[in-house]
Amino acid sequence: QVQLVESGGGLVQTGGSLRLSCAASGLTFRAYNMGWFRQAPGKERDLVAKISPNSGRIDYADSVKGRFAISRDNAKNTVYLQMNSLKPEDTAVYYCAADRSWSMFRANVDYWGQGTQVTVSS
Repeated sequence: QVQLVESGGGLVQTGGSLRLSCAASGLTFRAYNMGWFRQAPGKERDLVAKISPNSGRIDYADSVKGRFAISRDNAKNTVYLQMNSLKPEDTAVYYCAADRSWSMFRANVDYWGQGTQVTVSS
């Protein structure tokens, strides 16, 4: 059974920081690109950041560049999303995702986590 379990979400004020974690099990972690998506009510689920198996390639959405940082620890089968300078528009459910394809990393990923709520108050 493949599981991606997110943690670290919560309520934070504008300008604050949170670090999300995603613990993976049941898959060969080193074989997968990992990423974070987010979805706000009434909006599409959008890619926030993704990272290749050896951390050699990293992409960010324009809206989070300079504020968010994705990283992974293959020894712990865990991927992280450090979120700084948070804004109300960052409010969303954040989902961890895993996919063998870098270029095709999109909504149709191989595996999804259950999501964790991030709320940024003004």
